Amino acid sequence: MKKFLLQISIVTCIFMLITSVLNAGTTGKITGVVTDQESGEPLPGINVMIDGTTMGAATDIDGVFVINNIPPGIYSVVASGVGFQKQMYTDVKVSADFTTKIDFVMSTDIIEVETIVVRAEAAMVRKDLTSSQTNVDASQIEALPVESVTGLLTLQAGITQGTGGELHIRGGRSTEIQYTINGVSISNPYSNSRAVSIATNAIQELSVISGTFNAEYGNALSGIVNTVTKEGSDKYKGSFSFYTGDYLSNNTDIFYKIDDFNPVNEMVFEGTLGGPIPCLGKKFSFFLSGRYNKDQGHLYGIREHNVSDRYYISPTNSDSIYIQSTGDGAEFPMNPYEGLSTTGKLTYKPISTMKINYDVIYSKSQAKYYSHAYKYLPDARPTGYSWGLVNSLELRHAISNYTFYTLRGSYNVDDYKSYLYPLEDEDGDPVDFHAGMNPNDYYPSNKYQPSEYLNTPVNYTFYVGGTPRGHSYQRTNSTQLKFDITSQLTNHHEAKFGIEYKTHELNYESFTILRDTSVNLTPVIPDVSTSYRDSYVRTPTEFSAFIQDKIEFDEIILNLGVRMDYISPDARYSTNTFYPSPNDPELPSYIDANSLLADAEAKYHISPRFGVSFPITDQGIIHFSYGHFVQMPPFRYLYANPQFEWSATSQQYGNADLKPEKTVTYELGLQQQLMEDLALHVTGYYKDVRDLLSSQQIRIDENSTYYKYVNKDYANIKGIIVSVAKRPTPQDMLGFTLDYTFQVAEGNDTDSDAFFLDLLSGRQSEKVPIPLGWDQRHTLNGTVSFGEVDNWNVTLVGVLSTGLPYSPVLFDNQVYLKPNSGRRPMKGSVDLRAEKTFKLDQFSLTFFAKVFNLFDTQNENLVYSSTGRSGYTLDKTLATSEETNRLSQINPGLHSADEYFVRPDYYSSPRQVRLGVTVDF
Repeated sequence: MKKFLLQISIVTCIFMLITSVLNAGTTGKITGVVTDQESGEPLPGINVMIDGTTMGAATDIDGVFVINNIPPGIYSVVASGVGFQKQMYTDVKVSADFTTKIDFVMSTDIIEVETIVVRAEAAMVRKDLTSSQTNVDASQIEALPVESVTGLLTLQAGITQGTGGELHIRGGRSTEIQYTINGVSISNPYSNSRAVSIATNAIQELSVISGTFNAEYGNALSGIVNTVTKEGSDKYKGSFSFYTGDYLSNNTDIFYKIDDFNPVNEMVFEGTLGGPIPCLGKKFSFFLSGRYNKDQGHLYGIREHNVSDRYYISPTNSDSIYIQSTGDGAEFPMNPYEGLSTTGKLTYKPISTMKINYDVIYSKSQAKYYSHAYKYLPDARPTGYSWGLVNSLELRHAISNYTFYTLRGSYNVDDYKSYLYPLEDEDGDPVDFHAGMNPNDYYPSNKYQPSEYLNTPVNYTFYVGGTPRGHSYQRTNSTQLKFDITSQLTNHHEAKFGIEYKTHELNYESFTILRDTSVNLTPVIPDVSTSYRDSYVRTPTEFSAFIQDKIEFDEIILNLGVRMDYISPDARYSTNTFYPSPNDPELPSYIDANSLLADAEAKYHISPRFGVSFPITDQGIIHFSYGHFVQMPPFRYLYANPQFEWSATSQQYGNADLKPEKTVTYELGLQQQLMEDLALHVTGYYKDVRDLLSSQQIRIDENSTYYKYVNKDYANIKGIIVSVAKRPTPQDMLGFTLDYTFQVAEGNDTDSDAFFLDLLSGRQSEKVPIPLGWDQRHTLNGTVSFGEVDNWNVTLVGVLSTGLPYSPVLFDNQVYLKPNSGRRPMKGSVDLRAEKTFKLDQFSLTFFAKVFNLFDTQNENLVYSSTGRSGYTLDKTLATSEETNRLSQINPGLHSADEYFVRPDYYSSPRQVRLGVTVDF
């Protein structure tokens, strides 16, 4: 271990001596050539500046200038020199990770003194694009009918949304995406989910890298989602928005109460403010944003029962069922949501070549999730609470016109908890408990009912009383340190290098309140040594380094890089297959229990990356890229069952010795500008994925079976994306994008039985490739916008896709059907945003309407396995269903099976209408 760390240190020092490093994904570059109009010769010594800033460069002997370290945005660029007329390009768009090229042709200035102003057109094709990347800036986000980062991502080609709302980039798992804000990772390693949510009004630019991303990016297999937030300028600017609305649909046969329109069912408040800090001069600026959202949802239940209600079946007449119904009959929202997202940025520029940013991002939410069985017992549903905090400090310093470095530090917190009733202190007051605290210092609520009471009188009906008793708490504290430096070594070479160190503290607490009618008469928190409770604290560490060179010539652009990732899991794992638990009561006496566990070794991996772009003409570009990518599985699977509790029937064990998951990706693409405002993109890709996380079922003998997480899953994904984009122009107000994706995502069956292993016989199950659960073969995305800037605009967003796979089950269960061999119905929806702006002196007033699922399409999200449809199941013909229907007619309070089989949660949301107003100043 010491030898390996020494090797890392030596390699790092060598890298830092050879070259300089990158500001990962938060800045772009402007370059070009300045020539004389008369002679065509290059002009040295011409000053090229970004108007209103101190950023700029002078042309060299070849007339070439390079301005790097530019935050994403729209700029004006001015070229000036003694004896030449000043020239300005306006509307120059800079995107993170890309080079914007503008050339100046300057004339001799003898009489003319006015500046020549030229409007720059954003490039429809990018010469330095060596792998697929999409950038969406603030102006585009404002015009779209979206309200979250997830909404923006679902519009991008190659991204599929699963049945639970999770995102899959190019056929990968939802956990294979790395999320960053201002170059800092916000992914929680416990689950690889986002630690914070950020409002769209705080985003300056969102970039999605779905191809073979460069070596600067790591710990991801499928894609990178990088967000750059806005910062304050030297002028005060702000906005405030309010909008409200409700779901509006006639599908009352599916959604209860959906035709009862409530104009304040959902309310949203948004605001931003930025500018210089008073009394501190122009060196200090700030930016603040906030979004508050309260939504009652579209799924409703009725409080017929309270948690203390019971049912009684007559011992002499099984047809006689008495059901208590003490509820008040109130209509109750079953999927409400309340959330707050805020950002703050303080910018300090002590000198023209240095900038310090301090960012704070905070979000919190609470939500209940619809559970069909609780439709008439709504008070028994648990609530999920989450909050996240990102603190990051960034120092960016330009050493020269060609070299700058960035030093970042961040501290992130991600906290989640879920329960029905909070823990209480000795006085019976609720406690704000979180993972890392000791639950034995507190008491469970006496409102919890005995476990026997959470049941149904008959099959295919609803709960009439009882409470779920699970408590789950998870908190992750992450500290990150990054040092990046970028150097434009020559006009053709931009060298990049970076190192990063992360340490995490993962706190986890999960238990089931014990209460029954015989032993635990009052609620009890179980002991940590039992299978009813898991508790641990783990402190894994990560280290990474990369080196990269971007080589830019007129004929070819190359991205060459290599990355090293290292991780130490800080945990023990089970080494004996026959005896996975040192607590096994049947452990032979000759085996030392301590010998069954070992410390997991640190893992490291080297990943080469390569990308090349061939500009065939100024309007036609071919690119190819290839890369190796690794990512650790979410840590929750490494640390599951931390006490290695034993169960003779069935038990899941974590595995701290899991290896990184691996992907090898190939991509080939063409960019072709067809007209001045129209471009075509065609991209083909292939991914070979190995060592994916899976759960293996292991049988020790006829009576003992357990499950263990292993690296056994594999997948291969191939696809092609065809995109057409037209931008609006002053002469033509119409703009549109159209993306078609054909994709095949296959792999092994992810069910644990697919990796069955019988230790006595040595038999293993056969591995047969099947479509993955998110294998969406055909997807068509489109956006259409029409309007005048700062006046009026209408934008439509549509998606049409084939259905996701499901596993059909024959009604009599006599014939085995291949998993995921069926297909859900096709899905489609259209969203609308329409707005009108009025200018009022220093203010502008915009009235807008948003309509989601404009045509109120009934998209079938989940389906019954017997029919492949959401609205009908063959289970309705079973004798048990018919018996429930019969009993419901003679027993008050008992709901029929026919009603139970109407599942509003199987469909996506119905039409939603929102009206609002925005004030900009």
